[in-house]
Amino acid sequence: MPRWGKQAVVALVDIGLALLATWIAFGLRLDVWARPVDAQWYVYGLTPALALPIFMRFGLYRAIFRYTGQAALNATAKAVLLYSLLLTVVLLWKHWIGVPRTLGVLQPLIFLVLVGLSRAMARFWLAGIPLLGSGYSGNLLVYGAGTAGVQTASALQVSGQFKLVGFVDDDATKIGRSINGMPIFASDDILALVPRHKISDILLAMPSATRERRNKIIQSLEGLPVHVRSLPSMADLTSGKVTVQDLRELDIEDLLGREPVPPRTDLLARDLAGQVVLVSGAGGSIGSELTRQIVAQKPRQLLLLDHNEFGLYSIHQELLALCASLGSAVQLVPLLASVSNPERLQSIFDSYRPATVYHAAAYKHVPMVEDNPGEGVRNNVFGTLHMAQAAVAAGVHRFVLISTDKAVRPTNVMGATKRMAELVLQAYAQAHPQTLFSMVRFGNVLGSSGSVVPLFRKQLASGGPLTVTDPEVTRYFMTIPEAAQLVLQAGAMGQGGDVFVLDMGQPIKIMDLARRMLHLSGLSERNAANPHGDIEIAITGLRPGEKLYEELLIGDNPEPTEHPRIMKAREPFLPWAQLQGELEQLLQAANANDQVGIKAVFLRHVQGYLSVA
Repeated sequence: MPRWGKQAVVALVDIGLALLATWIAFGLRLDVWARPVDAQWYVYGLTPALALPIFMRFGLYRAIFRYTGQAALNATAKAVLLYSLLLTVVLLWKHWIGVPRTLGVLQPLIFLVLVGLSRAMARFWLAGIPLLGSGYSGNLLVYGAGTAGVQTASALQVSGQFKLVGFVDDDATKIGRSINGMPIFASDDILALVPRHKISDILLAMPSATRERRNKIIQSLEGLPVHVRSLPSMADLTSGKVTVQDLRELDIEDLLGREPVPPRTDLLARDLAGQVVLVSGAGGSIGSELTRQIVAQKPRQLLLLDHNEFGLYSIHQELLALCASLGSAVQLVPLLASVSNPERLQSIFDSYRPATVYHAAAYKHVPMVEDNPGEGVRNNVFGTLHMAQAAVAAGVHRFVLISTDKAVRPTNVMGATKRMAELVLQAYAQAHPQTLFSMVRFGNVLGSSGSVVPLFRKQLASGGPLTVTDPEVTRYFMTIPEAAQLVLQAGAMGQGGDVFVLDMGQPIKIMDLARRMLHLSGLSERNAANPHGDIEIAITGLRPGEKLYEELLIGDNPEPTEHPRIMKAREPFLPWAQLQGELEQLLQAANANDQVGIKAVFLRHVQGYLSVA
């Protein structure tokens, strides 16, 4: 309907309510429920004639009823008060027979109640908020009675998705009080509140809480049959990317269960500010996060190299928007190229002369590379060699390889190719000391392409089962931003031939991670002990080349660095003169897709290869 049409409908409703309030007022005052007679008809004509102009003067027909709040109700009360005064004056002045003077107070009170109810019902109906407690998808507790929690509660009341039961807070001064009629409970009460109020969802509305505090809360909620979700971080809220209405699944950092490694800004900026920087694999999980963090350090030019056209386009568009929002003048150059094409790489390096290179381009999916070893070798080993050759020829100052913990005593081709890539750079660092080659080795990255967390979320959404290859499979984990920060900081410390590893704390069992995600989604595990559970965790068996445990070091006694959580490994390697002949044999085997020949080279030079297979 057009705006004037909606206003006309509301005005007609108010006319009807004014007449109804007049009839009720006469009935209550005279104890006779009958049709109006004689002078009473004047009152029936007077009440809407007075009410409509006053309501229009107070702007009550300009309100958007689905968002009616306290301010609109206050305006309605003021309008009715003025209406009551005028009606009383008229009744006292006219002295109509059969019309009680007290009608000037009684009728407006009834009218105010009817108008208020009409506005409330309109808001509930237009906003789709269920009436009489029906239609809600679940009962909700909001953990956090601060500003974010209160705003979230208001947003939820408009959405009608959940029935809000109350707030939970750790502040003793708030417990026992209420916000907008909703009680505030202590955190110790949650265990009893969940079954008593049939709580289905708990929302963490603490965007500024420390990671340690959030982890403790999440651990306390794991055993409850509730779906735990979170508000975005304070950084996302203040940036305007999201609002308090944006409920979401728990952050990957929450599932990690430990504090991310804090960055050192002096190391992040080293060899980046004002420089020409190149990132290979810029469209990938790690490469794209590297580019985001590099942009923040304000290089002069950032070269984005990738052979995936869509991935390159996506990160280029994202970085253009990021630079615009930061007011940054970084020149972004998307370069479509493959690391397997040495001529194209040399042309790029000669044209742009980067000072710092981060080489993240690699095939890293273990079963896929296991089934295609020739391609894995060409891309991971010789792609690294081509990049290193172009870097030396162009006079690159610093070259950093993104490696993996799977390079340590690998039982798969992917891990072996990454260790061979490390050997290439170690040998090149010795042969060409003018370029500082270094490697950064870390564990699994949560949230990256091929990561187990997105897989588990997809399986949860489809009703399961969650698939785990072996109950004892254990991995080190870190977040994508944490991994990128590590690469930038460790690379800045490289002196040539360094292999850096992160002190990643304790490894995590994949089975424990699966159960944690299952429980925090408010679901139960279906197994022999609980045959009526929601979702099963299925054991599928180890994939080709997969290890039960991953390691970060080949040798022992790692050296400390200037960053407390970054270590330097002491790894043996072959001089370039000896390695060169072995690489020629490896390339011949790769071109012929000769798996026996490929693995023969690995067995000779990749320490521990297949030793635990």
